[in-house]
Amino acid sequence: MSRQGIKLIGRANEYKVVKPVQTTTVHSAGIYHDESDFSYFVQVLYGSSKKPLYMLLDTGAGTSWVMGSNCKSEACTIHDTFGKEDSKTLVTTNEEFALAYGTGQVSGHLAHDAVSVAGMNFEFQFGLAETTSTDFNHFPFDGILGLAMSKGRTDNFLQELKENKLLKSNIFSVSLGRYADGVNVGQVTFGGIDSSKYTGDISYTALSKQNGDWSIPMEDMGYDDKVAQLADKAAYIDTGTSFMFGNPTDVAAVHKLIPGSSTEDYISYNVPCDSKALTLTFSGVTYKIQPNDWIVRYDGGICKSNIFGNEVVKGSWLVGDVFLKNVYTVFDVDKRRIGFAKKSAPPPPPTTTQVPSATAVSDSPGSTGTSTSGPVLSPPGGDPAVSPQPGNNEGDSAGAETPASTDGVEASGDRLQKSTYGVALCLAATVCAMLL
Repeated sequence: MSRQGIKLIGRANEYKVVKPVQTTTVHSAGIYHDESDFSYFVQVLYGSSKKPLYMLLDTGAGTSWVMGSNCKSEACTIHDTFGKEDSKTLVTTNEEFALAYGTGQVSGHLAHDAVSVAGMNFEFQFGLAETTSTDFNHFPFDGILGLAMSKGRTDNFLQELKENKLLKSNIFSVSLGRYADGVNVGQVTFGGIDSSKYTGDISYTALSKQNGDWSIPMEDMGYDDKVAQLADKAAYIDTGTSFMFGNPTDVAAVHKLIPGSSTEDYISYNVPCDSKALTLTFSGVTYKIQPNDWIVRYDGGICKSNIFGNEVVKGSWLVGDVFLKNVYTVFDVDKRRIGFAKKSAPPPPPTTTQVPSATAVSDSPGSTGTSTSGPVLSPPGGDPAVSPQPGNNEGDSAGAETPASTDGVEASGDRLQKSTYGVALCLAATVCAMLL
């Protein structure tokens, strides 16, 4: 499949990102992503100099922060940072923030300054990180834009948009791109819906909880016209998570529908490389997950599933970008619901320009050949199985946040996730397992 329309751009910090096409839709911004489709982020302009920083779109987090120029951690030295030398209007405070992850943390002080995103300009309180874990070395983004409805350590981004009366409606809509499409038309629209990004109708499902999480009931999963007959469970719809995670029994039932699938630990699964689409059903409407999203291909012809038997959220599914790349998603704050529609097909990539390799830093389109099952990756060393390690709840040196309920789900937070065949992202509103 051609990737001739993909633009990989280099930055001073040497990360390479897939540049989105320019959008003219009001209050919209193109969504960048990395070559492996592991993380999705927008450019936010900070301070009086309007310094551009990449911020992860994270519907599972209430806290927003960027790496500070005073940070000496390895991750900060290889990312773009922000500080007083970048803005005459930056105000820092003595108020600390600290978020604990499964294998690391980020901490610093709160600050506020002018920000600009998607054509909207306003004053915003955010965290200025002074230490970060090495997990952030693997991703191009310089910070996290929390899009949960609950308040984290900083001001709530969605609430700030409402209080500043920047939008007619308190909703935002997301369309994620994928590297294999050849053209990145990823876009986030605040305050509205872009009808060019989807086909058919938008089907809405009411939120299943009242604690500020983007969680809705998921009815079932299926494969090849068969369903796993899963009991209704909450699904946390999380743009800050790369894959999908569920109870090992439920995930086993899904993979049992796939002829030739196998597992040694009921966490990770080998699957035939020519497997078909998986399906998810919400409110009676079934959506497909294309094979190149839920299957990853190794060198040597080994293929693995991106659906893991790991109950990150007790009694629930964690549904990340593996699914969201296939749908247009509407997060409706006012009506407390999430809507899905079939995503419009991307435009055909241009055919007039070619360069030898899309992995080279370039402003020109690139091509890496074809693949029917997503990225081709080197095999992991040792046993290809993965095993979970419990993560830690989000913490703060001034006092940890209180969980919103007794089911193990916090009102806001963040988490990182590793996989055996690369580093995948898992930043959301609850504790996280680190897959090693």
